[in-house]
Amino acid sequence: MKSAVETLDPTKVKLTVEVTYDELKPSIDHAYQHIAEQVTVPGFRKGKVPPRIIDQRVGRPAVIEHAVNEGLSGFYAEAVRENKLRPMGQPAVEVTQVPGLVPAAAGEEGELHFTAEVEVRPEITLPELDSLSVTVDDVEVSDEDVAARLDALRERFGSLVGVDRPAESGDFVVIDLTATIDGEQIDQVSGTSYQIGSGNMLEGLDEALVGLSSGETTTFETELAGGDRKGEKALVSVTATGVKERQLPEVDDEFAQLASEFDTIDELKADLREQAGRIKASNQAVQARDLLVEKLTAEVEIPVPAGVVEAEVHRHLESEGRLEDDEHRTEVTEQAQTALRNQILLDTLAEQLDIKVSQSELLDYLVSASRQYGMDPNTFITTLDQQGQIPAMVAEVARSKALAVALRRVAVVDGSGAAVDLSEFIGTDEEDAAADQADAAAEAAVAADPATDVSSVAFGEDSADEKA
Repeated sequence: MKSAVETLDPTKVKLTVEVTYDELKPSIDHAYQHIAEQVTVPGFRKGKVPPRIIDQRVGRPAVIEHAVNEGLSGFYAEAVRENKLRPMGQPAVEVTQVPGLVPAAAGEEGELHFTAEVEVRPEITLPELDSLSVTVDDVEVSDEDVAARLDALRERFGSLVGVDRPAESGDFVVIDLTATIDGEQIDQVSGTSYQIGSGNMLEGLDEALVGLSSGETTTFETELAGGDRKGEKALVSVTATGVKERQLPEVDDEFAQLASEFDTIDELKADLREQAGRIKASNQAVQARDLLVEKLTAEVEIPVPAGVVEAEVHRHLESEGRLEDDEHRTEVTEQAQTALRNQILLDTLAEQLDIKVSQSELLDYLVSASRQYGMDPNTFITTLDQQGQIPAMVAEVARSKALAVALRRVAVVDGSGAAVDLSEFIGTDEEDAAADQADAAAEAAVAADPATDVSSVAFGEDSADEKA
């Protein structure tokens, strides 16, 4: 098979492929076999109809069409591999020549020629990571940070007590709601408890409730957030049937013993300070990651395939039933372009750093993802496998790992210019090397005794490496 690539623009190429008759012949033979099983010809059993009879009854062109349709995807995939392309969308294929439509002597049957235009990942050049630096926020735990965590803990052990006063921000109010449009009642709820300031119901509800005493009613206009009339303006009547405030326990040793394993409030506060410090250190790692992506995208021009963006935008808007919403289309298009640009950047970074995803890393990621969806890990992984999504999951792990490895090469400093150690969150090269040795040993053990392959529980008969 011969193939050639013509670059149409930075994100699109045209493949020209020439397939010899001998290479297409297995597909032609299979076409004859498949058609023989479908047609009924007097004097012949199904599946035993000779090719010459099929040519007479069905026609040689139908056989060739069947063979081309069957073999095209494989020839295209082979051409993509030979030319080391990275397709990002579906190809637009045009068959320009087919083998002879009538039987011919060996060597005279002709060839299959086709072209395929497809959007591909653009080639970009990343700067040397050793030359980059990012500045993250300092890890400073203030007394206010500790107080905020202590108050959050106190709220968990607080109690709601009815009060005889107008409602204030933070109070819990039991409410009855009625929504009307042009005098027609659209919706009604009763006895719902709502915390003023939470903002998780209707826009304008917080403002309406502040100052409202038990038994009082007020109205406000808002946009409905759900139901058949979602997005429409409605007049909402709200009645407060009860006002409660949360009373917090005293900050003392008794509370420390109630809410923690510590005997004194000073010990509890010290632990809360350590927690706040760990969270801020973790936030440093997240900030460094985001800053690195921001710096790389600012320094590298990354063209995005327009067709891939358009397809994603259409899918998104169609799922929301908002294909005609031009304003929302503009917003979703910008988001899709940013996401695709970051994906191209991280895929290139993963290749540059020669990132490899081990079986254990993939399984850890999939198990974690299954928890987010509230699914059994085996069921979740099996579903992904059946949908052909495992390679996409491998790519996600590789992108995340590429960022972690890249951060080890970049200078990460705080506001004072001091180096920041993120190894707790991004690992080290030595840890990766040890993990690779462990994986290699596990693979060797599986090769010696396949019964030791615990991944078969999740991946079925095939190994995780084959799936990846």
